[in-house]
Amino acid sequence: MAVPQGMSFGIDHDVMFPQGVFLVGEIQQLTEYQSQEDRARNRPVRPRIDEPTGLPLFKGTFADPSAEKDRDKSFTVLFAAKVQPVPPAAVPGMPFRPVVLEGLSVQPRAETSGQAKWITWTVRATGMRAVDAAPARSMKSAGDAKAA
Repeated sequence: MAVPQGMSFGIDHDVMFPQGVFLVGEIQQLTEYQSQEDRARNRPVRPRIDEPTGLPLFKGTFADPSAEKDRDKSFTVLFAAKVQPVPPAAVPGMPFRPVVLEGLSVQPRAETSGQAKWITWTVRATGMRAVDAAPARSMKSAGDAKAA
């Protein structure tokens, strides 16, 4: 069975995170590597671009309370978006923000440590919303609803 290199698989948020997921910290824009020579010459820092979509990349650290192994409890999500995703407002008295990841997909990746090898996942999303907020509708689906 041949699966193309870089293949990712869409997955529903509730299937991947049955107990929800929590944003830890803030969302940050990813930038291209800048050498010391580039910095010394005051060259501008360029945003890192997602090859398949051509959109800028952002990342955030998330916590998954349903993860069985400690190494899986904290992970990074990459966002390919025109603008930086804005997390929902913080919940008073909670150190983390509960969110729902939209447009969720995963891509398998081999991980090694010494002689141990295992499969881990690169997690991507197109956006996020508050847990109790309605899902965002795309412009196409909004147009389809008007036509009906």
